[in-house]
Amino acid sequence: MKRFVWIIGLIFCITCTIQAKDRVIERPPFLAWSSNSIEVDKIVMSDTVTTVYIKAFYHPKYWIKIATGSFLKDNNGMLYPIRRGVGITLDKEFWMPESGEAEFQLQFPPIPENVTSLDFSEGDFDGAYKIWGIQLDKDAFYKQKLPKEAVVHKINKKAILPTPKLVYGTATLKGKILDYQKEMIKQVKMHIESPALNIHNEQNIIKIKEDGTFLAEVKVASVTSVALEFPFGWIECLIAPNEETSLIINTKELCRRQAHLQRKDKTYGEPVYFNGYLASLQQELASVDIDIVLKSVYYMDMYNDIVGKSADEYKAYVLERLPSVRKEIAQSPYSNACKELLNILVDLDATGKIAMTERELKSAHIAVNKLNREQADDYFYNTRIDTPKGYYDILKEFSSINTLKALYGKYYASTIYLINFLPNSLDVLKETLRTGQGPLFDNIKFNKLYQSIKDFTPLTAEQNVELKTFSSPVYAEMLTQVNKEIIKKIELNKRKTGFTVNETGQVSNEDLFPSIISKFRGHTLLVDFWATWCGPCRKAIPELNEFAKKFGKKLVVIGISDETADKVKEMKDPNIEYYSAVDTKGVMKKALGVKGIPHVILVDPKGIVRWEGFPLLQGHELTAEVIEKIMKKYK
Repeated sequence: MKRFVWIIGLIFCITCTIQAKDRVIERPPFLAWSSNSIEVDKIVMSDTVTTVYIKAFYHPKYWIKIATGSFLKDNNGMLYPIRRGVGITLDKEFWMPESGEAEFQLQFPPIPENVTSLDFSEGDFDGAYKIWGIQLDKDAFYKQKLPKEAVVHKINKKAILPTPKLVYGTATLKGKILDYQKEMIKQVKMHIESPALNIHNEQNIIKIKEDGTFLAEVKVASVTSVALEFPFGWIECLIAPNEETSLIINTKELCRRQAHLQRKDKTYGEPVYFNGYLASLQQELASVDIDIVLKSVYYMDMYNDIVGKSADEYKAYVLERLPSVRKEIAQSPYSNACKELLNILVDLDATGKIAMTERELKSAHIAVNKLNREQADDYFYNTRIDTPKGYYDILKEFSSINTLKALYGKYYASTIYLINFLPNSLDVLKETLRTGQGPLFDNIKFNKLYQSIKDFTPLTAEQNVELKTFSSPVYAEMLTQVNKEIIKKIELNKRKTGFTVNETGQVSNEDLFPSIISKFRGHTLLVDFWATWCGPCRKAIPELNEFAKKFGKKLVVIGISDETADKVKEMKDPNIEYYSAVDTKGVMKKALGVKGIPHVILVDPKGIVRWEGFPLLQGHELTAEVIEKIMKKYK
């Protein structure tokens, strides 16, 4: 009996000794992550296994997956491959419950005591989920000091939002990522929300140096909003011509604020520190905690809310929060400059949503009722959404969108784009804003000219005269520069050589279209106006080749260029697998009113035009389904 008790006691002591060796780190802080879908709740380290306790936060009824190639890497470079999952099966879809929260464990080999930090990775493939710098020594982590240049600027609450200048110049953006590791990211996407060019979401790639610094130089006409897309979050800031904006990015604080488990923990400072151009205002904007977006809901939730509503009901739905948002801004502790800009952002958001009335109501009907492509097209193009007289008068309340100060707004470029969905947009704006002049009208006019140039159509003599009608010479300067660049590209493209062409035969320019129609009478005809120097034209050629293959003799595809036959034949890539003709005088383009290329015209067997436009226009692309629908309808 004594011997038995002694053995039990020995086992108990051994067990206690083993347990005493377990190292437990609750909610370990970390440097950065690529997504906030999973978080480390706890790490338990023993002599036999390292167990990482995971809490997942993801969309209900969506799945996540942990790959068998997942591993931990310590600060010495040693790898620890995953052994198994507890509560989750590796490489198998793990479906999230209705709560959108779940727990499971991941087990790895034991880790030496001298290890101070760990990286978690699903693997080395693109898009792999990663957490960098999971800290095993929390005390040392909290004691880390920020660099001297990471300062929070004093806010002058009486400051007035300055009117931005219109100057065409180079804006400089400098940045440094604190605690940078080269495995984190080697380059970053810069999204430019250019109000003048209406370049919504244009991307510039910025390389990151080994010390975590980066530099970008961008030609802009005025203050411009940009966003840097990091795997650990987006950073928004303002740049301006002949000015320098400087950023210090504190990834551990940026990620802490995104985290569910550590959101209430001790801070590590500010997510971003600003220096240079309007540093104080930019620092203040980064700290704003007011939700100024009038309807920031998941689009399907919004569609379910608005389906079947009238235009007036939709407007009421969009503007429901407007009074309370205005009040919250007015009562906030922010500076006058910041408050003014926040109200401008509200105006931009409201304008864009009201401009989208018809499109959103139609989209809601299509999405909620799950219409197929043919049904959706029929509904979208043949259904009218009635807007009562005076419906757009509400835009009078958002007159700040026609001021230079609106250029500060991160939604400005998007708003200009959305205004295009307004029926008779310019007339509506002139009536509601009681003017046809101002920065908004300049930018709308500028955009049309700019887009025309970008479609590889240099400025005409008439358009060059139109440049003089802008309120500022900056716009003319920008367009002239862009025009020169396009002409240069055209000349370079013209030197590229090429492929064999199937020709329609020798036909005079004046008789070209009647000849084509008569020759292919009884067939559906697709005519593509293009040129060898036109980038979008060349991009569309493989798609046109596919159309010719798919429909065979039912569809005749013809490409028409106003270049010489020799010039067309010189182009080698891509190869044209359909008929090609030349109209060197551009007679056919002029007769049909074709102003830009690529431009496609779809003609039915009777010679009637049934579709025309830019074949690659997003949302209105010329697809095989569209062609098939037209061919069935007009046999």
